Amino acid sequence: MTGIPGLRGSDHLGITVPDLEEAERFLVDVLGAVPVYTLGAKRADDDWMSRQLGVHPRAVITEIRFYRLGNGTNLEVFAYATPDGQSPPPRNSDIGGHHLALYVDDMDAAIAHLRAYDVEIMGDPIASAGAAAGQRWLYFRAPWGMQFELVSYPDGKAYEADSPVILWHPARPAE
Repeated sequence: MTGIPGLRGSDHLGITVPDLEEAERFLVDVLGAVPVYTLGAKRADDDWMSRQLGVHPRAVITEIRFYRLGNGTNLEVFAYATPDGQSPPPRNSDIGGHHLALYVDDMDAAIAHLRAYDVEIMGDPIASAGAAAGQRWLYFRAPWGMQFELVSYPDGKAYEADSPVILWHPARPAE
């Protein structure tokens, strides 16, 4: 047996932001996330924060907000107060670098929507080749610098024609 027993998939992505109100406006107004619930502050006087979360032992989670984002993973959004300061988001080339890819049915309509909100768009849409032919993608940034990606492949990707296993598709979650 390989892998984690009972694994079903991704539950949530946790992200830390510098301003929860700004993040909520972006997540709700621009991306269309739905607020679900909020948790209050979490602090510890021992080493719990460093042991459990890998942060400074005197760091404080000032608030956590949860959002549902379409048919994809949920978002857990943190605000921290920490005595050792905070670093800017990592670049994709940095260890731990990341981005959150959002599937859209209509790439051009999604780009127009981002532009209407003055979202920083990184470059131009790219048509993938090889196994990913049929896909278009484009990166953009949240106000706090986190990278997101729009991705669309409404007619599938080239590899699907002869692959016994295909990647999960947000528009067809039951497949």
